[in-house]
Amino acid sequence: MKRPRSKRRGGIGRHAEELLWLAGGLAESCCRIEDRYWEARLTATIDTALTHNDEDTLDTALDQAFNRGERIYDELADAIESRIETPCAPTGEHDVVFIAAPLLAWSRFRIPARSLPTATLANLRVHLLAHVLAQNAHLALADFLFSPDQLPQGYCDTAAFASMLGRAAFTNKDLHIDTDDMPETAQFLSDTRYLLAAVAVPRNGAVFRWQETDGSRADALAQWRGQGGDCLAPLLPGCALEFVLPESYFAACRAADKNSRSYSVRASVAYLLTSLDVPVIKLRAIIAPFWDEQIEEYRIGFTLDGDDDVVHGVVWPLLGAEDETVDVPAEIEAVLRECGIGAIKVLDHRFPLEYCDDCGAPLYPSPEGEVVHAEMPETEEGQIPRHLH
Repeated sequence: MKRPRSKRRGGIGRHAEELLWLAGGLAESCCRIEDRYWEARLTATIDTALTHNDEDTLDTALDQAFNRGERIYDELADAIESRIETPCAPTGEHDVVFIAAPLLAWSRFRIPARSLPTATLANLRVHLLAHVLAQNAHLALADFLFSPDQLPQGYCDTAAFASMLGRAAFTNKDLHIDTDDMPETAQFLSDTRYLLAAVAVPRNGAVFRWQETDGSRADALAQWRGQGGDCLAPLLPGCALEFVLPESYFAACRAADKNSRSYSVRASVAYLLTSLDVPVIKLRAIIAPFWDEQIEEYRIGFTLDGDDDVVHGVVWPLLGAEDETVDVPAEIEAVLRECGIGAIKVLDHRFPLEYCDDCGAPLYPSPEGEVVHAEMPETEEGQIPRHLH
C-alpha cells in the first residue's frame, strides 16, 4: 500500500534507476500507444525484481520516486501493485486477480484469527460466485482468516502468495494455509480480518459482478454483508462485524484502512457505554493532532463528564495524501456526533508522537492539553484491551 517514504542516503542501483526512468516516461506519456510502450517495459522490469526476490530495488525506487514527484511515484506504485495483484496465468487464455474481503470487528473478548472449516469455505465460495464475482469465474480461497500481522509481508512475499493462490484458482481448489509458523495476533478491541482469494476469468472478461450490465457495487456489498456475514459470524463469537466490499488486494486493504477509522470510534463509544454502564451524554471526547516531522495522526481521548481522567483512546491515522490542510477533525467530530457525543473538544497543539514507555500504548490528549495514558476504572482493569488497533 502506498505510504510516504523517507529519503535514503547514497546512490541507487541500476535496476532501481531503470524503474525510475520507466515510471517517469509513463508519467509524462501523451497517448495510449505510448502508455502501452512504457507499461510493457515497466512491467517486465518489475517482474525481474519480483522473480529475484529483490525487495530492496523496489523499495529504493519507490523512495526516490516519492522525492521526485507525486506523478512518478503514483505510476510506479500502481505498476508494482498491479503486477502483484495480477500474477501470470498458466496459459494466455485467462486473467488472474488476487483479491481480499476484509471485515472489521470489535469485541470485549479476543478477536479470532483462525482456520476456516471446509463447510464454511464451501458456503463462502457459493456466495462469492453468486453475488460478488462475474460469471465463468474460477475461485480459490485461502482457508485462514488473517489478522493484519499475518498477511504476507513486503512486495515479493505478497507476489509469491498471490501466484500460489492464482494457480489454485484454475482448479477451483482452495488453498490450505500452514499455521505452524503463523505470527501471534496482538489483542485489540477493534481490528481487521482478511479473507484472501484469487479469481481466474477468461482473458479480458469481467472479474466482478458489478462489471456486468445487471450488477452493481451496492448490490454486491449488500449481498456479501448478509450472506458472508451468516457464514463468518459463527466463527467470531462475541464480535460485532462490518464487511468491506471484496476487491483487488491493495484496493480492499486501503478501503479497510479507511473504514476502520470511523468503525474504531463507533466501537470505542459502544464499548465505553456497555463497560462503564453510563449514558452517552456522560461521555466527552478530546481530539488532537500528533506530529513527527509532519502530522501523522489524530488521537481521541475519552473522559467521563466532570472528570478529566482519560479512560480510553482511539488513533485516527492519516492516509494517502491527507495532511494538515485536510479538515480531519471535522470528520472525526461528525462520527462522534453520530454516536451521540455532544461534548467534543478539539485541541490545536502539535503533540509529539509519544507512546507509553512500559507497554507501548499510544498516549492520548487530556482536557488540560497534556498527553496521558488511557486508564479504565479499576473495576474494569484487565478484562479487555485498553486501546484500539
